[in-house]
Amino acid sequence: MTEKLKWVTQRQLMNAGQLQAAIEHLADDVFQRYKDIQASLALVGIRKRGEIIAERMGKILLKKYKTRPPNGVLDITLYRDDVSEIAPNPVVGVTEIPFDVTGKTLILVDDVLYTGRTVRAALDAITDLGRPSAIRLAILVDRGLRELPIQPDFCSIKIETTPRQTVDVLVKEIDGEDGVYLKTLTEG
Repeated sequence: MTEKLKWVTQRQLMNAGQLQAAIEHLADDVFQRYKDIQASLALVGIRKRGEIIAERMGKILLKKYKTRPPNGVLDITLYRDDVSEIAPNPVVGVTEIPFDVTGKTLILVDDVLYTGRTVRAALDAITDLGRPSAIRLAILVDRGLRELPIQPDFCSIKIETTPRQTVDVLVKEIDGEDGVYLKTLTEG
């Protein structure tokens, strides 16, 4: 008998307002820790949703604290250890970092931290661009189940998941709506 599996949305973890508050919380935490070194701080979002979160964090910092570190966007496609498995011809996006990373404190921003492999690829990509003084990790959702020894420095929400679950972060700029959902793979 063949098992038929499907994704079923189990529950909403954050609505649009809660998602915006979580991003604001990340921005506030970054400002509080690095308010004395704003000149050497930069936000780098991992393409796609990490770049949206980093951009929103920058806007929040400007509105609340009248300072905005430069933003960059990092595409890690060619740095992935599974690049040959994701597609025969993976689509490579553009890395847009309009500043020298050398000597800067970079806040690497992404939506979900799972195995740690995306972050490892991002670290490889960044070090090909220069030598930052420090790289810190800001994550919207930490879902656990790490395969590599990588932990966030800033995190809005931590949940325990299983390998049969996924966390989907939706942002209106890409998905037409804001929200965070926990989905579970079930028989059906």
